[in-house]
Amino acid sequence: MKQSLDTIARQIQALDQAAVEAAGRHLDQLTKPPGSLGKLEHIAKQLAGITGQTIPELGKKAVIVMAGDHGVCEEGISAFPAEVTPQMVLNFLNGGAAVNVLARQTGADVVCVDIGVNAELEHPQLVARKVRKGTRNMMREAAMTEREALDAIHVGIRLVEELVREGCGLFATGEMGIGNTTASSALLVVLTGTEAADAVGRGTGIDSDKLLHKQSVIERAIAVNKPDPSNPIDVLAKLGGLEIAGLTGVILGAALHRRPVVIDGFISSAAALVASRIAPQSASYMIASHLSQERGHARLLEAIGISPMLSMDMRLGEGTGAVLAFPLIEASVNVMKEMATFASAGVSQSGPDGL
Repeated sequence: MKQSLDTIARQIQALDQAAVEAAGRHLDQLTKPPGSLGKLEHIAKQLAGITGQTIPELGKKAVIVMAGDHGVCEEGISAFPAEVTPQMVLNFLNGGAAVNVLARQTGADVVCVDIGVNAELEHPQLVARKVRKGTRNMMREAAMTEREALDAIHVGIRLVEELVREGCGLFATGEMGIGNTTASSALLVVLTGTEAADAVGRGTGIDSDKLLHKQSVIERAIAVNKPDPSNPIDVLAKLGGLEIAGLTGVILGAALHRRPVVIDGFISSAAALVASRIAPQSASYMIASHLSQERGHARLLEAIGISPMLSMDMRLGEGTGAVLAFPLIEASVNVMKEMATFASAGVSQSGPDGL
């Protein structure tokens, strides 16, 4: 039986501060000036707080790629046709997409989920959890019912639970869905009060005329649906996407099971913002991988209260930026495991005036 999201939100705990402090003390005993490894040290302490272990054992890595179609594509807001969504899903499943290449390099599994593709897909590696065949056109009506949005969130939560049982301890968010930057921009506008002109980017590479059209579509969708900014489920259902809702569940599920979750780019960060509004404690379990080229991404991260590790001028999605961050996260753990202490190495620590 599904738990309510309120119940799940209450079960998400704050970070283990004793473990954070123990990790900090260990870092300060390593053969380096205190704090000199910068964000690696911050991540090491965050991982300790998430797992409750001074030196965490993360286990397997997985990037969960949620795929869904968007009815708003009827309005011509993308440079690519909606048919690309199922085509790219098969590309993921056959190992030919950018996220597959990067995941192989970093030793991560790609878990591809059909949560809302507007096509019938069959493949032995596909995780088939379709809630419905794509969202409705949000410019004319709500993209989803509240029940559909909640069902999609629970798909993500249950999938994380399954993967945790299989030994996965580090998650990343990925997505595929032509039209999903439009949905994500709409979520940004309503949940943060950002002006549409500052929230809407070029997505798959639209020209300036289409950019203005996309902005207009979002403004009209908000006017038609009148989402309640204080109710993240209402906003998600009316303006979001099935894959965005699924990733919201992935993030909540990771936090519920005390596992770190690496947030990819603009669409993943929209899901992360919704998750943080449902369960504010979940933000402590998020690691922002990179700053996307997509306009509005920095505003999403700021609203969540997390800062990116990388700035690579990327805007692909799929989980590519998140997977690139895996080696850095593992590096922070290896520093804790393998670096000598001043005592073990026979190195003098700094005196009162520093090194």
